[in-house]
Amino acid sequence: MSCLFCSIVSGEIPSTKVYEDEWVYAFKDIDPQAPVHIVLIPKEHCANFMELKDMKILSYLGEAVQKICVQEGIDKNGFRVVTNCGEQGGQTVDHLHFHILGGRNLMWPPG
Repeated sequence: MSCLFCSIVSGEIPSTKVYEDEWVYAFKDIDPQAPVHIVLIPKEHCANFMELKDMKILSYLGEAVQKICVQEGIDKNGFRVVTNCGEQGGQTVDHLHFHILGGRNLMWPPG
């Protein structure tokens, strides 16, 4: 079984990289829902939030969110960070990932 996001991290599938370090990789979403829409993933495969065993990964992801938001200029006006877990939670790729959205007024509930 191949994983779309693992293939992106390995370079087999091209992406528009926004940020990368030892632990995480971030790229522009191919179907953006806001002017800034970035997908942030751990490099090591993990199916979803409930499968996460090493909670240090959350720290690396959190640090990356901060760096990306400053880099993309959405740190001052606000942004949203979302992760979906499982089919009923709206997860469409079985690799833990976070969506970083910003650059416009984000309403709640989302839509």
